[in-house]
Amino acid sequence: MERLNQTSSVSEFILLGLSSRPEDQKPLFILFLIMYLVTITGNVLIILAIRSDPQLHTPMYFFLSFLSFTDICFTTTIVPRMLVNFLSHKTISYAGCLTQMYFIYALGNTDSCLLAVMAYDRYVAICDPFHYVTIMGHRRCVLLVAISCSLPHFHSLLHTVLLNQLTFCDSNIIHSFLCDLSPLIKLSCSPTFVNEIVILIEGSFILVTPFLCITFSYIQILIAVLKIPSASGKRKAFSTCGSHLTVVTLFYGSIFYVYLQPVSTYTVRDHMATIVYTVLSSMLNPFIYSLRNKDLKQGLRKLLGRRKPQAAPS
Repeated sequence: MERLNQTSSVSEFILLGLSSRPEDQKPLFILFLIMYLVTITGNVLIILAIRSDPQLHTPMYFFLSFLSFTDICFTTTIVPRMLVNFLSHKTISYAGCLTQMYFIYALGNTDSCLLAVMAYDRYVAICDPFHYVTIMGHRRCVLLVAISCSLPHFHSLLHTVLLNQLTFCDSNIIHSFLCDLSPLIKLSCSPTFVNEIVILIEGSFILVTPFLCITFSYIQILIAVLKIPSASGKRKAFSTCGSHLTVVTLFYGSIFYVYLQPVSTYTVRDHMATIVYTVLSSMLNPFIYSLRNKDLKQGLRKLLGRRKPQAAPS
């Protein structure tokens, strides 16, 4: 805390949130509370279904369970703070703001890396099915998850340390509903050149690299699928990728819109895109995967005890 006091004369920030009108606060509170509860419930059900059904003990669902767990943590980092702001104080301490920003970037980039790992899994399954079991062994799956979870924390720590070197001596009003890097840098009254360069170079690398891996994987998948002679074979191959492609489009479409632009251009209009990748995508992921995946549907039915009763033997 001594270091925090030395680098900033601001002890707290004010999060303006999504609306400053008092009549909007309760409806927004109810909306985001419902979204949060749906997110937690849906992702917990996905995790429990995968753990309880032996047929889902495959690399693809192993990665999906970690994606669901990360989504729970990611949403919990953001939404409870929003709910408090809707009904009471809109302030957050300096240390609390940096802590929230750290976990937002760490968990958000973990999501990104896990999506890349899942694309690689689909690439191996479709392009090299005979060696799939060998390539995607349990040790390699654990290693891929460990890398996906650890590297983003180094990335987030770098930005948090650099931000802690800045001085905030004028306004402490953040035009956002969370402690995001771009609005915080705009508030600084000290030079931010190093921070902006790191965002453009290192930040773009940690964001774009997983996306390029996903793109490469799906280009190879498309080439392999087009070589399949039967239409049913092509549909079956693509069906295993549909859910993942939907999630990737939703997540990366919004996150690129927010972050691949200069810090100075960040405006209130970016709120909706930020909500999409921080809250909405985590809420929709369980629906996207369960509605488009027969095995996961069956696993959820078993978990919820909704299996059809079998006919008694004659």
